[in-house]
Amino acid sequence: MTWLTRLMRTTAFKLSFLYLVVFTALSGFLLIYISRTTNQIMAAQVVQTVDAEITGLSEEYVRGGVRALVESMERRARRPDASLYLLVDFAGNPLVGNIPQLPTIVLEEADGDVQRMRYTRSTGEGSTESGEALVRIFELRGGYRVLVGRDLGEQQRFANVFSDALQFWLISVILMAGATWFFVSRRVMKRIDGIAATSRTIMEGDLTRRLPVAGNGDEFDRLAGNLNDMLERIELLMQGMTEVTDNIAHDLKTPLNRLRTRVETALREAKTDDDYRQAMEATLDDSDGLIRIFDALLRIARVEAMSPEAGMGPVDLSAVVEEVADLYQPVLEDLGGSLDVDVAQGQTVLGNRELIAQGLVNLIENGLKYGCADGEEAPRIEISTRLDKDRCAVSVRDHGAGIDNADMDRVSGRFVRLDKSRSQPGYGLGLSLVNAIARLHGGSLSLHNAAPGLNVSFDLKTIGTPESIDIKEGSQA
Repeated sequence: MTWLTRLMRTTAFKLSFLYLVVFTALSGFLLIYISRTTNQIMAAQVVQTVDAEITGLSEEYVRGGVRALVESMERRARRPDASLYLLVDFAGNPLVGNIPQLPTIVLEEADGDVQRMRYTRSTGEGSTESGEALVRIFELRGGYRVLVGRDLGEQQRFANVFSDALQFWLISVILMAGATWFFVSRRVMKRIDGIAATSRTIMEGDLTRRLPVAGNGDEFDRLAGNLNDMLERIELLMQGMTEVTDNIAHDLKTPLNRLRTRVETALREAKTDDDYRQAMEATLDDSDGLIRIFDALLRIARVEAMSPEAGMGPVDLSAVVEEVADLYQPVLEDLGGSLDVDVAQGQTVLGNRELIAQGLVNLIENGLKYGCADGEEAPRIEISTRLDKDRCAVSVRDHGAGIDNADMDRVSGRFVRLDKSRSQPGYGLGLSLVNAIARLHGGSLSLHNAAPGLNVSFDLKTIGTPESIDIKEGSQA
């Protein structure tokens, strides 16, 4: 009973019931309309047949008088069809016909209109049959009255057959609609129960579960697919939050302990103002480092929390790359290195200009730290783009020692610093920010060894060239 109550409250039940009522009413209306129209057509055919009989008998009477009329009606009355004939004199006595009994009042109303009446006629060998007919009665000279009619038995039998068919049709429609509703409702309820069960599991904390997908591409599959994508996004955010918490607990513990130790040492050992000043300056530097770490974490969190549509628009990628390259070109020249740029002009992408520039800056900064080949002190950095269908990959390559393949997957995590890079300044958050920027733009961060050096790239969606965008906007204006 509980299951039936839940089923009746579902939208599928309400829609199925509505469709059943509408379809049944429409089917009944069409069948009744067809039945009445058919009856009218058959009645019109009966009237035409009667009129034709009357015309023929009138012509017989005109040509041969009563004798010819009697002979013609006797001949016609003996035929085994559905026609009715009766000829009476001025006193109402029957002269010829196949109707032995007829109410007197019927013959008295000889106005020539079509009438529906009950009758009894003889079929030969003393037997009779009753029925209903459409008749016309008209009066001849001399007080004679002629009745011509047509039995309605065939029409009534057809109407009965049609009525039985209508009832069978309506019963079949109701049964089939009920069976269809039951099947659809059960299937819908099964899908909904599966989604509800998985949702409860997810609410209990198991974010790895996903909503079931049948694979037939219906609306439930589309809904489940979108919700699964959302759950995957939530899981990534939760994992990122957990990783940040763990990393903060581990990686920030060291600088905080160092900060605390320096303060304790200054309080215990410092004797002059210069000693206290040096301790305060070192403490201030450590505090600035902690602030920079938290600022980097906040930037990553803001990027990951941004909507994919936030701040997005057409961006001239070549212009962004050239601006960032012009900013770092003097730095590399002072270090004796080089910065080569190989970017197609006029390439427009859909993205956030500031974030794309920030991603390039982080990759170049990494190249400055780790881009020196063995035995060299001058870093070499190359910036290039590569088109692939509707995506454009922006790559920054250095000529350093590269990264072991085993570390490729984890190097973009927060606070991840490889052993050979711990001598360099930094906090292990640069690639994490670039990875978040790439995901925001619908792409991914890719790393591979270029032998020599490391090639790091992220891809963006292309939308044409700046010239084509300007033309389109001008035409719309």
